[in-house]
Amino acid sequence: MKLSCLVVDDEPMARRLLEQYIERMPDLSLIASLGNPLQALKQLQEAPPDILFLDVQMPELTGISLLKVLKTKPVIVLTTAYSEYALEGYELEVTDYLLKPITFERFVKCVERISHALSQAEPTPPAASPAAPAPAAPANGGERYFFVKDGTKSVRVNFDDITHIEGLKDYVKIHTHDKRITTLQSLKNLLEVLPEGDFVRVHNSYIVALRWIEEVHRDEVHVGGAVVPVSDTYRREFRRIIEERQLK
Repeated sequence: MKLSCLVVDDEPMARRLLEQYIERMPDLSLIASLGNPLQALKQLQEAPPDILFLDVQMPELTGISLLKVLKTKPVIVLTTAYSEYALEGYELEVTDYLLKPITFERFVKCVERISHALSQAEPTPPAASPAAPAPAAPANGGERYFFVKDGTKSVRVNFDDITHIEGLKDYVKIHTHDKRITTLQSLKNLLEVLPEGDFVRVHNSYIVALRWIEEVHRDEVHVGGAVVPVSDTYRREFRRIIEERQLK
């Protein structure tokens, strides 16, 4: 089944480029290409796509502002000439961001990452990499799960399902391969519960699961279909852990 796409950008040349890229991808279909963000908002409310390619800087309504008013969001890919918008995008559950000028190679990687993330919503998570050490026993008596409060209910979270954890002031958002759970908790407390050797902190606001890492870059890591920033504070230790698992 093809993934439907909506392109929103006030620059005609930028729109045309993405239209051409989408046409070249057999698993994608373009439902609309719009230059007016207000028209895009109406389209998103009436017939939301699977993937939204959204420019950040537009007149009348910026891409960031548009995202903030959406109640139901598709998979979001920001397109921008300014990398500083990436961190703000993380807070709005943006899956990826494409820096202009966008190359076809980078576009393909983005689509492959999205396809992989969507496919993980049904199958069981893959086995741990054979190159990685055996996971250590968790701190809760050997069980590989815990329960957290999500609103008025308690939700079971399996360690092996967690792709990454995001800190949000007094709350954390636990991302798994098929859902997100927001709970009143701290990253520090979760680190004490998570199995040592299976998870690593890469940023003041992020913990990632080693078994779900797809790509490692200097300032970011791709994990479970998401792009997570790597800060200077945690980069050296994170690189050390990755290098220990790297084939020579």
